[in-house]
Amino acid sequence: MTATLIWIVVALVAIGLYLSWTAGRLDRLHARIDATRAALDAQLVRRASVTQELATSGVLDPAASIVLYEAAHAARQAEEEQREVAESELSQALRAVFAEPDQVEAVRDAPGGESAAHELTETVRRVPMARRFHNDAVGAARRLRQHRKVRWFRLAGHAPFPMAFEMDDEPPAALVDRAA
Repeated sequence: MTATLIWIVVALVAIGLYLSWTAGRLDRLHARIDATRAALDAQLVRRASVTQELATSGVLDPAASIVLYEAAHAARQAEEEQREVAESELSQALRAVFAEPDQVEAVRDAPGGESAAHELTETVRRVPMARRFHNDAVGAARRLRQHRKVRWFRLAGHAPFPMAFEMDDEPPAALVDRAA
């Protein structure tokens, strides 16, 4: 009788430790999601800022400047529900303006254009990486949250279900090809 009681207590302690470890893992994943989302937000704001600077610098033709400025402004001012769409539209505007390598060369040839083009190239390269890191963290947390033990024992607490950030983040080929 005593041995059986000891085994039951040991089993309950082991299950408790396992559940505690799983809850800690889930908490770390949620913290990772928060960190990667902050990094993604920083990269998106930086891309919009660099685009606005380039649009107002006088390096581009007036039509391209207006298109880029409006798309960048919309991306910076978008509400959370509309952010993915606004960021995708900024990506599309960047691809439209920098569709031809000649446009990139014209920017680079202008005074101060070399540094502006380099900074824009760096930002459009970093956005897909930041989004991928964020979506990978979201995927890991989602997979763990779908386990029965997490749902039955409510190990996620009141944390909202993590959502991936889906947007068109393909950089303009003319910018990336020139820098490679």
